[in-house]
Amino acid sequence: FTDLLTLTPPWDALSSWWVIGILVVLSVVEFFADKIPAVNHVNDAIQTFVRPVAGAFAFAVSANVVTDVSPILSIIAGLFIAGSVHAAKSAVVRPAVTATTGGIGNVPVSMAEDVTALVISILAFVVPVLIASILIVVTAYIVWLLWRRANAQKAL
Repeated sequence: FTDLLTLTPPWDALSSWWVIGILVVLSVVEFFADKIPAVNHVNDAIQTFVRPVAGAFAFAVSANVVTDVSPILSIIAGLFIAGSVHAAKSAVVRPAVTATTGGIGNVPVSMAEDVTALVISILAFVVPVLIASILIVVTAYIVWLLWRRANAQKAL
């Protein structure tokens, strides 16, 4: 479906149009369900099984593309990190927000989570490019300084 990133088997199935379509639908459902106090608790209960598995898939796929890290290690890391984030959200943060605000605070907290996720996603692409650009500029500047110093010593 996309040639931007080529996944190796068995993860290549994740780039098919129907998997991407299902993920888009699930993302839309998650976005809106998270804004309604009673619905978000039911959604979080259902997602208790989905989010850690999604994290495991994400880690396994990215490790398979970027490095030769063991898929088992990647899956364990993904399960642990996604499960920890989900547990913190659904067992600690959201119940506290609901209890202290009577559910009114859920929408602002959900919007803040969405904005944070968007910013982090954008930074994940921008920061490496920015660092590479800075590295190129600094390297060019150091080469220029060394070249200038060498020419200044020749002139003496």
